[in-house]
Amino acid sequence: MVAILGLIINGASVFILGHDHHDHHDHHDHHDHNLRAAYLHVLADALTSLLAIVALFIAKYIGLIWMDPLMGVVGAILVSRWSLSLLNSTSAVLLDKQEPKSLEIKIRQCIEVNDCKIIDLHLWSIGPNIYSAIISVLARSAKKPEYYKKLISPDPRLVHLTVEVNESSEEDFSE
Repeated sequence: MVAILGLIINGASVFILGHDHHDHHDHHDHHDHNLRAAYLHVLADALTSLLAIVALFIAKYIGLIWMDPLMGVVGAILVSRWSLSLLNSTSAVLLDKQEPKSLEIKIRQCIEVNDCKIIDLHLWSIGPNIYSAIISVLARSAKKPEYYKKLISPDPRLVHLTVEVNESSEEDFSE
């Protein structure tokens, strides 16, 4: 009875989270990793409840008592596979993967005008379709960092921007 009750509750949670997960995915370019983790968690709970129910019925009515440990192994394999998939998709965020190239090109095109050049640019994901950047600018006649921030047209994906400005000489641009 406990496994059946758990299956019903987890099944309802899978339905609710699965519906929210698909609606969210339709409107954004990236997955919400927290929502996906919650979805996989209740899906794994529902699956293990189902496997336990099947194993208990088979053991009781057919006499195959080894079904319970077998279903435990099957459940562990499936949960491990889902966990590795989630780790793979979230590792890019956790390891500050540089992305996306199109945003980097846009930043360079906006700043590298009027005797300015970017000498260092770090752009990384800090959330689903949310990015942070640290930019080091070399300029013949340096201006305040706010000037260079305004050169980058407002992009809702770029939520945290740090600009370092360095004044240069003529030979810095001769490369």
